[in-house]
Amino acid sequence: MGLEDRAAAPVRTESFRASRPQIVGPEVPQTPFPIHLSGAVQRGFGRGGKDLGCPTANLPDDSILPMSSVTESGVYYGYAQVSREKDGKTVLSEEEGQVLPMVMSLGWNPFYKNERMTAEIHIMHDFKSDFYGHSMKAIVLGYIRPELDYTSREGLIDDIETDKRVAINSLARPAYKGYRSDPFFDLTGNHPKL
Repeated sequence: MGLEDRAAAPVRTESFRASRPQIVGPEVPQTPFPIHLSGAVQRGFGRGGKDLGCPTANLPDDSILPMSSVTESGVYYGYAQVSREKDGKTVLSEEEGQVLPMVMSLGWNPFYKNERMTAEIHIMHDFKSDFYGHSMKAIVLGYIRPELDYTSREGLIDDIETDKRVAINSLARPAYKGYRSDPFFDLTGNHPKL
């Protein structure tokens, strides 16, 4: 789907933000969730951390097909795990290699006028260093909201912060917490293998 083939994203309004729920989705993930994604973390546009205060890990284009083929663009939540190892050496701490909550933007990022669909995962942890080239696995468990356009960077940042709170609240339910120990992840303390 090219730039000219997709409908413009709705513009975010104050009334939209005021009406956002603090928990989304049913009590138990329902079809098409869970969706399993994996791939090596690649460099993106460099805007997440620098421009928005929300660093993201980008998955390769081919790894998002299991999701982009069954969902619409928007913001999602779930869990992710980054390999502690890179090039045969342990680089990340044990804590950084755990299964952690995440929010993910799947779409075109209309505020930045992207020309291709991307999957950008923000893992809710303060990593000490970047992890480009590391293997990453993610389980997407639910949908937060549609992809929106913004009239200001501040409006986008406000919604990102709300998305993070909604994800944490939504993942606190028992049926969602159980996915932290899903066999898709490496729970031995080593690192995810693709």
